[in-house]
Amino acid sequence: MPTVLEALKNRSSKRAYTDKKIPKDILEKILDAAGMTPSGANMQPWVTYAVTNEETLKKVGDAVIAKMDEGIMNDQDVQYYPVKWTNPYKKRRIVTGAGLYKLMEVDRKDNETRTQMWKDNFRWFGASTVIFVFTSKANIEGASGAFIDCGAYMQSIMLAAQEFGIDSCPQGSTTEFGRVISKELGVSEDLALLYSVVLGYSDEESKINGYQPDKVNLKEAVTFID
Repeated sequence: MPTVLEALKNRSSKRAYTDKKIPKDILEKILDAAGMTPSGANMQPWVTYAVTNEETLKKVGDAVIAKMDEGIMNDQDVQYYPVKWTNPYKKRRIVTGAGLYKLMEVDRKDNETRTQMWKDNFRWFGASTVIFVFTSKANIEGASGAFIDCGAYMQSIMLAAQEFGIDSCPQGSTTEFGRVISKELGVSEDLALLYSVVLGYSDEESKINGYQPDKVNLKEAVTFID
């Protein structure tokens, strides 16, 4: 069982999973623990859909990929990524993507393979469990607190999963098709999709799971005022 520090240091996003299913009682323990995440005024703004039904996940993924094939690159309620990328964030994004494609030996001009890798997000990397996290649109009208609280909730899910040897991958990509996903899940129109988290048992033989992007060091990230 990893300590919290070990879970934080050793966890990485996995992009290939076996078909082994997470036992229902374990999934409930993970989400029950995540529900203890602190939030402003104890709002607990997360509205969670834990989807393990294979047909439902395929239906949602098919709907998103169909939009992509139509040339529609987003249908969202929430703008996840910056509208204007600036450095150092732009550089980190480029370096991370380039590192992943280099590992997988995908040429930067190979748009077909890159597109298929992007579509893998909506095949849930082969995992059998996806956690979709929504919040009320009223919570984010002119306010940002719910984004912060739900982000902490996401981290709680992934750290709790580590205790049971379960890997994860947070997906901002799904946010870009939030309206499509909401429709396929039958979610109330007053909710906005913030992100999803894939949970499962990583395929240890898959090359892509060896990718570990560089992180900014402590001196660069933190200013200490003693």
